[in-house]
Amino acid sequence: MEKKLYKLNDHVIMKKPHACKTNDWIITRVGVDIKLVCANCHRQIMMDRLEFERKLKKVVGEN
Repeated sequence: MEKKLYKLNDHVIMKKPHACKTNDWIITRVGVDIKLVCANCHRQIMMDRLEFERKLKKVVGEN
C-alpha cells in the first residue's frame, strides 16, 4: 500500500461541500489526525487520516 504525503498549507478539495457551499480546504496540521480550515468561512475541523483519505477528492497543491 502506497503512503500518501500531505503537507502543511496544501489546498485540498473534498467530496462533499461544507455548510458554506465550498469544497476547498487548507491543511493546517498533519499527523495521525489531519486538521483542515475551510478556505471560505475559516471554520476548523479535525479528522483522522483514514476518514480524511476517504472523503478527499483531490489535492490541488500549496497555496
